Amino acid sequence: MAAAFVMCVSAASCSESSSSSVESSSAVNTSSQAEKTSDGSGESKADSSSQKEDEPEYENALEPDGLPVIAIETLDRSDDVMDFVTKPVAKHVSKSIASWSPGYRMPPEPYYEECTVTVTDTDGSRLISAAPADVKVRGNWTTNYEKKPLRIKFSEKQSMLGLNDGAEMKNWLLLAEYKDFSMMRNRAALEIAKSLLGEDGYYSADSRFVEVTINGEYWGVYLLTEQQQINQNRIDITEAEKDYQGSDIGYFMEFDGYYVNEDDLNQFYVTYNKNAELIPYDGEGGSGKTIQCLRGGNNDVGITIKSDIYSQEQHDFIASYVNNVYKIMYEAAYNDKAYVFNDDYSDIEETTDITAREAVENVVDVQSLADSYILCEIACDADIYWSSFFMDVDFGEGGNKKLTFEAPWDFDSALGNKNRCADAQGFYAANILKDVNDQYKTINPWLAVLMYEDWYQDIIKERWTAVYDEGAFDDAIKMVTEESESITPAFDRNYDRWDNIRHNGAADELCRRAKNCKTQLEAAEYLAEWLTDRVEFLNGQWHL
Repeated sequence: MAAAFVMCVSAASCSESSSSSVESSSAVNTSSQAEKTSDGSGESKADSSSQKEDEPEYENALEPDGLPVIAIETLDRSDDVMDFVTKPVAKHVSKSIASWSPGYRMPPEPYYEECTVTVTDTDGSRLISAAPADVKVRGNWTTNYEKKPLRIKFSEKQSMLGLNDGAEMKNWLLLAEYKDFSMMRNRAALEIAKSLLGEDGYYSADSRFVEVTINGEYWGVYLLTEQQQINQNRIDITEAEKDYQGSDIGYFMEFDGYYVNEDDLNQFYVTYNKNAELIPYDGEGGSGKTIQCLRGGNNDVGITIKSDIYSQEQHDFIASYVNNVYKIMYEAAYNDKAYVFNDDYSDIEETTDITAREAVENVVDVQSLADSYILCEIACDADIYWSSFFMDVDFGEGGNKKLTFEAPWDFDSALGNKNRCADAQGFYAANILKDVNDQYKTINPWLAVLMYEDWYQDIIKERWTAVYDEGAFDDAIKMVTEESESITPAFDRNYDRWDNIRHNGAADELCRRAKNCKTQLEAAEYLAEWLTDRVEFLNGQWHL
């Protein structure tokens, strides 16, 4: 079925386009209405009572043509309503830009807009019809791009195109993939993660490409995926009941350089065993180098508590626990000492009753760490030193009280897109890493600390061999090629809409090979080639 674009039928969606970089034969526009403000509460700014009863609904701007279509319609029909998807930038990002950009006008923070969401499958069947939902821009640096990622928060739980075995959830995400010209990196990494982590019982998000319209305007191809959150269908740990004060709950956390932007209750500092030196893992015994992970000032990376907590007791408990777990790992790996927690997990003490390895395995789900390391080593993610590296622990009833590494995320800067491991060779994830601006060097301590333990290396090699022999890596490479070819018309529409593959302000972030790609198929071909080379290198190191 051919794609059919139609003009919007209400005044709210027929404002003139003001974006010189976005031109399309599809009658698409990006409006330049006055800025909305956000009160920081995250509440919807629209008032459903403002909709006129005699005003027609927006027409569906796109018939399914290879991909499902998600149609978002705002309840508010005011002239500036589209600001909610065109103007907001995360506050910490806009503040950073303002610090080096004289005259920069601070944009609004992301805010929810009341909407309805309709989902139409590839065969034209209506799966969700005008379901009430709040929608807003989400993300960190990606909020500064022209095409922004979105979060959908339904009023009632919905299954979305069969993702996660059809689990019904309120929260879903639409990733814009603006700086990944192939648009396939998150998709490929999450597929590999399902084989690595999912088969071992750990959570990784499901995903599927869709096309999106907003108020009748074509908005491009997005990757529909899942919100990282505590839920029995996602990160399956004990969720704290509202206002519960006790520490016997689950904690979902992010290794996060943006942690200082959170309120005090939802972030904490980790000393990493008094910033003890680590030996980088480069395949050559560290080449005589050591490095400390804490660099001082704004370059330090702490922990953001992503799940809801309600008391200082909970905050202090988990902060102490994480600091002590790292110390147990470090002392085991570098000093062959075993430390154990006391009964209430408030402190640790040295013991000779167990081995150093047993001390680590008492408090860390080591298989989850090994699986996560393999994924990070394949991906060579430019952000792995800074953010989007997740962990959790469950102190609720039945919880195993072990720090677990799961819910991998954010790979649009990975897999050969940036100038990090661009030749697909060498060890990366537990090695010395440059920051994105090449101003300093650091390391991800969680990935590095156990790397010289022989028993841990054995776990990595055994897991790699099993997944490789199952064909999971070849399947991911095949998926990149086949999905790109099968939905080429949708990708073409996306780049007709945004044109960022030819005129992209984010291109300076990319490696030479990535930014030279001028079609989605070229970019996908490069990704498949890079991933093939990367798997071949690692297989030569790890296959038993």
